[in-house]
Amino acid sequence: MKEKIVLITGANSGIGKAAALKFAKEEYQVIMACRNMEISYAVQRDIIETTKNKDVDLIELDVSSFDSIHSCCKDFKSKYPRLDILIHNAAYLNHGETEYKLSPEHIELSFATNTIGPFLMTQLLIDHLSKSADPRVLHACTTNIKNFFNPKRNIEFDNLRGEHKDTRPYSTYKMYGDSKMALLMLTFKMAEEYKRLGIKVNALQINRVKLSKETINKMRSIWKTFAYLQNITNPLPAGMADTYFHICTSNEFKHVTGQLINHKREIVHSATSEKGFTQLKNIFGSTSYPKYAKNPQNIAHIWGLSLSLTEDYMSKHIV
Repeated sequence: MKEKIVLITGANSGIGKAAALKFAKEEYQVIMACRNMEISYAVQRDIIETTKNKDVDLIELDVSSFDSIHSCCKDFKSKYPRLDILIHNAAYLNHGETEYKLSPEHIELSFATNTIGPFLMTQLLIDHLSKSADPRVLHACTTNIKNFFNPKRNIEFDNLRGEHKDTRPYSTYKMYGDSKMALLMLTFKMAEEYKRLGIKVNALQINRVKLSKETINKMRSIWKTFAYLQNITNPLPAGMADTYFHICTSNEFKHVTGQLINHKREIVHSATSEKGFTQLKNIFGSTSYPKYAKNPQNIAHIWGLSLSLTEDYMSKHIV
């Protein structure tokens, strides 16, 4: 399959690293797009040595930075004739973070990394994706979006550029969930927009996997204990990486677009009810997501915001 080209963001650790290894084993041309190059060079060498696949490339990328995204896409396009698979795996969740941080473009850092960055990157790579015979885009989502089964939960659209950072408490976990819900809504809209180009866009609801010691050590004491206990039964990242591969390569999902898929490789549907016993099934199950994600006004809001935040940059930096 060496003629097939896959680009994976955040491919130097966790599920991203396992996915890069999986695609390399299957003889795909793998491009690792990563922020920490010191770590990434070692991972790249290890994957090449393990798989004997020399077509494992590495490009520097900080998904929170528009300039870095532009540079990465420009570099990629200078080397490769098209893109078959784009996996937005990189994400920002700094456990224990209490300070509101902004990206170089003055967007809240987790929102810039988890939502707006992937949107801009896909936009810049659309022409290369459209050259593929079977182009697929996969967004890494999270079970954290289940918090939106709470009818009071909303994305803080009015605080994504730090408008109220001095008067509202900051929660890295809430902002992470908000950004991933926004990414899911973008998945639905992007699938519609890119259908005419044959590009399939889906999201994967990632279940728990084993966390690294580095990640756990960032947590507060009580959460460290829970994390270590959960790690006893949590599956390895390789299992989720296999699901990445299946969604992006199998005939089963060849014509599937605009869907959220769970860790069992089942399509997840919008909840029909969010009350009583059904609500408990929603929260503890894996077959439904909050109706918030399918609200046309919410989708229009995040789509319009993504366009407005990136259109000036796009007009000045055509790759």
